[in-house]
Amino acid sequence: MSWIKDRVANLTRKYKTNDPFELASMMNIQVIPHNFHEEINGFYKYDRRNKYIFINSNLSDENQLFVCGHELGHAVLHPRANTPFLRKNTFVSVDRLEVEANRFAIELLINKDYLTESISIYELTRLCGIPNELAYLIKANFFGK
Repeated sequence: MSWIKDRVANLTRKYKTNDPFELASMMNIQVIPHNFHEEINGFYKYDRRNKYIFINSNLSDENQLFVCGHELGHAVLHPRANTPFLRKNTFVSVDRLEVEANRFAIELLINKDYLTESISIYELTRLCGIPNELAYLIKANFFGK
């Protein structure tokens, strides 16, 4: 999925940030915090050429960062598709759109400096604010296994 890496690289180079909230703002995507049920982390909505990211305001800052990155992935990779709610149990989804959005968020949030250190994948997920359930994608994306 090198095309996702390329999209992230182009965005971070163009806007000079890897912060999904800053990127969304610069791309005129409204990020709306909302008091959702604990099962719902967030979702992306496209409506009449407007893009919205809804994030559960009850999540920790770290989780909100990942959810914003994931939903930004939908906005960039699947701009006209309204996505289902990102639920706590969908991090290991096999749905193509969800996997691509997870890969986008991981590529965006991974601090490449950590990759040169001898740390575990789970330590890397913790340091970069990525759910442990997605360690398998980090392994596939950055360690080729």
